[in-house]
Amino acid sequence: MSDLQIGGLGLVILIMLLLARVPVGIALGGVSLVGIYTLLGLKPTLGIVTAVPYELVAHWTLSSVPMFLLMGYVCYHANLTESLFRLARYWLSALPGGLAIASVGGAAGFSAVTGSSVACAAAMGRIAVPEMLKARYDKGLAAGSVAAAGTIGSLIPPSILLLIFGIFAEVPIGKLFVGGFLPGILTAFMFALMIYLRVKATPSLAPSVHEQISWRDRFYAFYDTWPVILLVIGVFGGLFGGVFTPTEAGAIGAALSIVIAFLKRSLNWARLRDATMEAMQSTAAIFIIAIGANLLTRFLAFAGVSDFLADVVLAEGISEIALILGISVVYLALGMFLDPLGIMLLTLPIFLPVVESLRIDLIWFGILIVKYLEIGLITPPVGLNVFVIKGIVGDAIKTEVIFKGILWFVVADLITLGLLIGFPQITLFLPELLY
Repeated sequence: MSDLQIGGLGLVILIMLLLARVPVGIALGGVSLVGIYTLLGLKPTLGIVTAVPYELVAHWTLSSVPMFLLMGYVCYHANLTESLFRLARYWLSALPGGLAIASVGGAAGFSAVTGSSVACAAAMGRIAVPEMLKARYDKGLAAGSVAAAGTIGSLIPPSILLLIFGIFAEVPIGKLFVGGFLPGILTAFMFALMIYLRVKATPSLAPSVHEQISWRDRFYAFYDTWPVILLVIGVFGGLFGGVFTPTEAGAIGAALSIVIAFLKRSLNWARLRDATMEAMQSTAAIFIIAIGANLLTRFLAFAGVSDFLADVVLAEGISEIALILGISVVYLALGMFLDPLGIMLLTLPIFLPVVESLRIDLIWFGILIVKYLEIGLITPPVGLNVFVIKGIVGDAIKTEVIFKGILWFVVADLITLGLLIGFPQITLFLPELLY
């Protein structure tokens, strides 16, 4: 059996293990180590096992992952989302489907202080869904809007997925963060527009909410969001102003979020402990998967799989748009069954050499990947955000009702994805302007 055949067989076995629900990190690492041993023997394999985990975990930029996670979990446990939803509700509730639109706006705001879509959906879900159910909103619309809005957390910085992509693709993190702004805002706009048009066509989905909200209360709601505004200005003002690096931004954001939450008196030592433990658990899971993905990169390189695929693309004369559409199908299919980080780290060793062979802009490609993964978070049968919302609402809303309500948001996401593919400048405008 040739090296290339061994590499291909390894990929097939890996996919089978993942479909069998073997943990992603174990599947990636196990298949890679067996493959490297088959290709190179025992001593080189032991050398790689000794070097790769240390080299990866000791990567300076990777140290920002636990810091950005801690910042997001502190904001979550300190209930900083309540003021964001209140601000959006005061200004948007008069619109058709206003509470659902407000949940999208609140999620977009919270995305700027958390890099996790799941945390974003959970934080907004526990506030917005009960409000919409109390206003007699359609259950599918109420739960679906929050599950979909949570996915914006993967795109608007600080995004953990963008951070991991930048490290593996060796792309400047700052450029990726800036590149995610307009696609994230476009996603939120498309969700809001879809809610508005649906409710306009079928008013029974979202009965009108008649709240007597004074202009004083509306403007005071801006003041109530000062913790989030201060945190965003402190982290991203310094980051994009060149005061500190993306790696340092994570530590500054974590420290600033703790100080702000204590000043607001919405954080105690028990909540801080919970936030720290959750950040540590998430970091450990990410690092294990990342180590497995790094080993897979070595295995595929030794087997010649990556070079083979790149040569095929060049020899067949496959166009950039045809390649991107083909990759889109792969990601959307995998997103129905696997978790986002696992999908990204499974596929990057395969797709990056191919994409680089066609000189495709990696900033644009990275944003597209995260957009694919966003859609995977809400597509059945394994839509993580859907089950997060289900855990919040309990028996009040059935899972199938949430998935039915989410379908309209998947359509809006596919339209957004089409715009991002057709008009790359939506992604590249700000990075080219600021760097």
